[in-house]
Parts: sequence; structure tokens; C-alpha cells
Amino acid sequence: MANQYCTFRLGGHLFGVPVETVQEVLRQQDLTKVPLAAHQIRGLINLRGQIVITVDLRAQMGLPAREESVLATNVVVRTSEGATSLLVDEIGDVLEPDLDRFEVPPSTVPARVRELVTKVCKLDHDLMLVLDTDKAVAVESAA
Repeated sequence: MANQYCTFRLGGHLFGVPVETVQEVLRQQDLTKVPLAAHQIRGLINLRGQIVITVDLRAQMGLPAREESVLATNVVVRTSEGATSLLVDEIGDVLEPDLDRFEVPPSTVPARVRELVTKVCKLDHDLMLVLDTDKAVAVESAA
């Protein structure tokens, strides 16, 4: 259990977050816009009475915007700030890689992405970037 990661794709990259930080995964939800919010904040969702901020990880990482026709997936994570929804391109599998496959992020990972990643894991056919959920949801205020 301690080394399981919920994976998702974002801009062609494979990311993972520790399973214990994931509250749930949802199809794209109706968002209520937040006036004057930072551009990474896509809005609020009502999750069975719980109001949850939705952060667009593409905007947070400086990746190109998702095409309007493409539906995003919400990965609701628990952080020190409470529940936050991360908009991702598509959800992946739960992986349990061997501990010896983890390394520090290489310089080839874009700097803005590397700031939000704690480590990388070399998989057989891919590189999983392990996301620091607390840093990923930290948005500078637009004011």
C-alpha cells in the first residue's frame, strides 16, 4: 500500500500521485467560475455538498491548453489545504513500482514541471513523474 501510485496523463507525460492522497476520480464536472481567480483555477465543483477548488494542472505547469472538445478528468486529492480537484487529460492505472526504480527528476524535465515533482520512476516503457500534490495545488493569487 505504501508504494502505490494513481497515474494519469497530462500533455503526453505520465504522472503519479500516492494512492493514499486520492479521494476519488470523476468525469469532467460542471464548474462554477470564480471571479478574479488565478488563471490556473478553473472554478469550483460541488462534490456531494463539499465545495472543491479545481486546479487546471496544464495551466499550473505551463503546458498548452487542452482543446475545448476534449473532456478532462477530475482527480480529487487530499492535501494540507483540504480536498482539491486536479484537471488531468486521462486517468491511468494504479502502479506499484519497485523502490529501486525511483530517481531525482532529470534536467530534461521542464523546469516548471520539475518544481512540482518530487521524483521520477523509470518504468519499462515510460517515465512516471511523481507529483507533489501540496505544491501542485498551491496557486499564487491573481491580486
